[in-house]
Formats: sequence, structure tokens, C-alpha cells
Amino acid sequence: MYQRTVLVLFTLLFSLMAHAAVDLNSASSSELESVNGIGPSKAAAIVDYRSKNGAFKSVDDLDKVPGFGSATMDKVRKELTVGPSKAVAARPEKIVKEVKK
Repeated sequence: MYQRTVLVLFTLLFSLMAHAAVDLNSASSSELESVNGIGPSKAAAIVDYRSKNGAFKSVDDLDKVPGFGSATMDKVRKELTVGPSKAVAARPEKIVKEVKK
């Protein structure tokens, strides 16, 4: 039973981490394409804009990239970030200690 509980906790932890927002300033084209609403041409446009104009200051700066209108922005905004995510995942060793109690 203990092993099953630990396995479930680790699975939940890693699934939450898999849904992390994609950073506009560091993501590769393939990472950008993982966002629903961004295909190869839009991903290439983001990378091209970033290389010519520097880092994005906010996700809203994406509307300066050719091909991004309000409809696309509404679709992708929640899956993107600028800079590291502020959410901190619980440390796995803490979860294991709590399960042992």
C-alpha cells in the first residue's frame, strides 16, 4: 500500500510539472509548438521576433509578432509566461516523509 501511495504522489507531482507555462524568452520552436494555438509558422515568428527585438517584457508583447491577433492571444495567454515560473513544486522528499507518518 505504501508503494502505491508514493507512486500516486510522484505521478501527480510530475503531471503538474508537465503543465508548466512555456517561457517566451527561452523556449525553442518545438517547445512553443507544444502550446495549443501555436504551430510551426507562429513559433518561428516568435523566435525571429525575439532574435531581432530582444526579450519579451510580458506575454502581451506577443501581439507585436506578425500573425498574433486578439483571438490567438486569448487562446495562448494562459499557457505562456515571461521569465521563470513563480510556482514552486513541493520537494519529493517532503512528500515521502509525510506519507511515512
